[in-house]
Amino acid sequence: MSLSERDKKIIWHPFTQEKHAAPVISVKKAQGCYLYDEQNTAYLDLISSWWVNIHGHCHPEIAQSIYEQAITLEHVLFAGFTHEPAITLCEELQSLLPNTLSKFFFSDNGSTAVEVALKMAYQYWHNLGKHNKTKFLSFAGGYHGDTFGAMAVGASSGFHQQFQDLFFEVMSIPYPDTWENDTLVARKEQQALQVLEEYLTNQHANIAALILEPLVQGASGMRMCRPEFLNAVINLVKEHQILVIFDEVMTGFGRTGTNFALEQLAIPPDFLCISKGITGGFLPLALTVTTDTIFSAFLADDFKKAFAHGHSYTANPIACQAAVTSLRLLNSPQCQNNITKINQVHQQGLSILSKHAKISKLRATGTIAAFTVDTNIEQLKQRAMQHGLLIRPLGNTVYLLPPYCISEQELLSAYHKILAAV
Repeated sequence: MSLSERDKKIIWHPFTQEKHAAPVISVKKAQGCYLYDEQNTAYLDLISSWWVNIHGHCHPEIAQSIYEQAITLEHVLFAGFTHEPAITLCEELQSLLPNTLSKFFFSDNGSTAVEVALKMAYQYWHNLGKHNKTKFLSFAGGYHGDTFGAMAVGASSGFHQQFQDLFFEVMSIPYPDTWENDTLVARKEQQALQVLEEYLTNQHANIAALILEPLVQGASGMRMCRPEFLNAVINLVKEHQILVIFDEVMTGFGRTGTNFALEQLAIPPDFLCISKGITGGFLPLALTVTTDTIFSAFLADDFKKAFAHGHSYTANPIACQAAVTSLRLLNSPQCQNNITKINQVHQQGLSILSKHAKISKLRATGTIAAFTVDTNIEQLKQRAMQHGLLIRPLGNTVYLLPPYCISEQELLSAYHKILAAV
């Protein structure tokens, strides 16, 4: 019996309608930009395996650092204890972030990093005696994870309607996504700002925080917006004493062309949520980063004001060490140069695709490129696989989010193969 057949008998896969799902592909090994199945067929991983393998697969330096850490200290509870990999990781991240982002809280995945930020924002106001600040703002189409708080602020993404009776109140702002030659973007931005201003006029005293994916909404179709629009939004909510949460689970670690998308915006957030690429795809890890002002509101003689949240594997030393190594690789001149080149090839590739009548709404931010295709998406995925390309469209959006080790030739060739597949 093949691995695929054994899988079918026992495994329940994520984001899958198992009744009519296609047979799974059994991957036996990976290296660099490529995955290899049981027949040794190679597939170019154009989505970095759900956006996590920023340096490609099985990077030897990260693997070696994991081995060395595993034979030194594999895990210790993080309540009342600490260790070098956790401290070093936070110190190195702090050197890349605005000075205001100075307190680091560990968790295990992107959804939980968001959940932590939501809980902290809510409890911050509660600790200050402002019990009326219980509502949240988010953007239509935003996706922030699958835990209940994350689902509530991402309810308009369309992933979680069956749970909506359990969600807390969230006010949704229209998202003015844009693309090349979009003549309506200014009008869309103005309409979104008008909706926001109405919320603020009527309910600002009851709003705890705004949450957003800066520059790019990931799961709703790699929808991109202009930095000047987000600057206007953040200015408005800050004027009304509303906290700001940046969900950079996907956009962090170089994806938008800078280490973090916040570097392209004028005002830093009160919370930064990061995960996915943090360990280079080796191990689960997440952080919620916040300010001394937020942190200080939890300091009291009464434990009820403490942040009573944690996980069994909080700040796992092996994961932290993988993240330290991944971060050093990210900030190497070679990797930074590769990030720039990927964006340049995206521009070339999108220009090639723009000539096809079934392709529209072409867009790119940093190492993320996306476009809309008017064709049968499942058939397109299969044709791409036949060309040796792993893609995973979001609705009718095809996106390319490759690992940073991809060569210019490999990426440009992928664009030509996608054009042939379309």
